[in-house]
Amino acid sequence: MNDGRLRLAYAGLHPDRLRDLTATRGLSGTLSGLISGRINTTDRVRDAVRIPAEERRGQLAGAGIEALYKGDPGFPDLLADLPDAPDVLFVRGVLPSFPGVAVVGARRCTSYGKRIARSYGRAIAAAGWTVVSGLARGIDGAAHQGTVDAAGAAVAVLGSGIDVMYPKEHGLLARQIISSGGAVVSEYPPGTPPEGWRFPPRNRVISGLSSAIVVVEATVKGGALITAEAALRHGRQIFAVPGDVGRPTSEGCNLLIRDGAFPSLDTADLIESLELVLGPRRQCEAEGETEALDDADKRIVELIAAGNGHADDLLAAIGGAPQQGLALLGSLEMRGVIESDGPGRYVVA
Repeated sequence: MNDGRLRLAYAGLHPDRLRDLTATRGLSGTLSGLISGRINTTDRVRDAVRIPAEERRGQLAGAGIEALYKGDPGFPDLLADLPDAPDVLFVRGVLPSFPGVAVVGARRCTSYGKRIARSYGRAIAAAGWTVVSGLARGIDGAAHQGTVDAAGAAVAVLGSGIDVMYPKEHGLLARQIISSGGAVVSEYPPGTPPEGWRFPPRNRVISGLSSAIVVVEATVKGGALITAEAALRHGRQIFAVPGDVGRPTSEGCNLLIRDGAFPSLDTADLIESLELVLGPRRQCEAEGETEALDDADKRIVELIAAGNGHADDLLAAIGGAPQQGLALLGSLEMRGVIESDGPGRYVVA
């Protein structure tokens, strides 16, 4: 049964068209119609679906990619419950089992928005949840980078094949996500180019993998609002960062808040609100854990209080691996002990 599903996934059709075809013609009827030409399509699609599933599985194994099928063990339950879920999901890495929080926003964002997204990524990861986003430039990439800073788990959902990195400069970030225990996923087969029409359907997968959505900056016509619309259909909780009235990258967030989204004011406020949706943060569930500051935390707070609030100076003073130091900073910011005071600078809250 999965042989035909895998071959159809390699057609690379628009998800809506593929779903309509299989609903009306069935799996075998759609396959035979594409191969014979009874279904109008391109030579590339016909050639792609002719290739045997066994050959495709060999290609996937050689590339370190797994194909997960809706309804089979390993396919994310939240995503599988949706009527528009993809039938096949291509995965490189490991899909975390704990709750996901999508952090999305504009590609052309402000430096302020990037800073917020990165701090949110760190805070969500430090709380033990998965950060889900699209690995795009701007807000998405910043959120993923914050997750990597905190050595947390992330899932990046691409609008291309997962062997076709877009944007190219985020290739290293994708590898870091995988090496940190996360995954890069796509409903499109390997080799699929990043064509513009593929990205709007991608946003429903971001929402489908998440229990809550956080929009940091968004224009009124951006992909972040498409994700938010999908989240509304999926019954997800939506949070938005309020912004300046009249700033294009704030218009989408302000409209979401007007229409009922919860405003997110800072990392501490966000984590507290997410706990109402997701339950207690995972690191607080361990027996004997406490919110009290340990020696390393106290050292950081003392340095900042003394005026040494630049991240580079703090990391040098802390010593050890930079990722561990950034995780400490993210945890303190999440708990409201310290707060950002401009790019790379912190003050005691």
